[in-house]
Amino acid sequence: MNILIMGAPGSGKGTFSSRLKETYNLDHISTGDLFRENISKGTDLGKEAKSCIDAGHLVPDDIVNRMVLDYLANRMDKSKDGYLLDGYPRTLEQAKTFKKMTDSTDLATDVVLYLDVPEDVLTKRILGRRSCPNCGEIFNIYFKPSAKEGICDNCGHELTYRADDNEESLKTRLGDYHALTEPVIGFYHDLGLLKKWMLTAILKRSGQTLSKT
Repeated sequence: MNILIMGAPGSGKGTFSSRLKETYNLDHISTGDLFRENISKGTDLGKEAKSCIDAGHLVPDDIVNRMVLDYLANRMDKSKDGYLLDGYPRTLEQAKTFKKMTDSTDLATDVVLYLDVPEDVLTKRILGRRSCPNCGEIFNIYFKPSAKEGICDNCGHELTYRADDNEESLKTRLGDYHALTEPVIGFYHDLGLLKKWMLTAILKRSGQTLSKT
């Protein structure tokens, strides 16, 4: 099964993806991870992506497409039963390019999951999230606070937050999402691939119930 998961920044794509990949034995491909890998290695693509991310903008289609294509062509886990693409495609051009690239192949998309979350909830999920750079645990000061403020419950390391998790950047990212990504949702709806999910309990912690519409 090949799945795309979509939603605005802070909608819970990462949380839901971690469950889906285990349930269906999928290779989870996160564009965020691809960006971070390229950035940490100092590749040309990574440098270009970092400048966009730090400014709160979406990474240009050409850079994203090249990163995804590189992974699918050279590093996809062949032992898995399909892929779960998280954070891609984010623009209509990316969606059209990916469809053209995978049509009539075993990489063709089977379903697109869309996580629909109210904007006020998105704001708290993004501005309130904190992460542990040591063990990777994620917290949120509104929905899942650590027992001791600023300290990881698992390993005691000091929690950090992303440079772009601020109100100015959030406003830009949501604006980009509404302008560029919402048309992608319509694109997949017209293809009959879209499944819409509502986050009914505001995701106070991992594993909250999702209701399908």
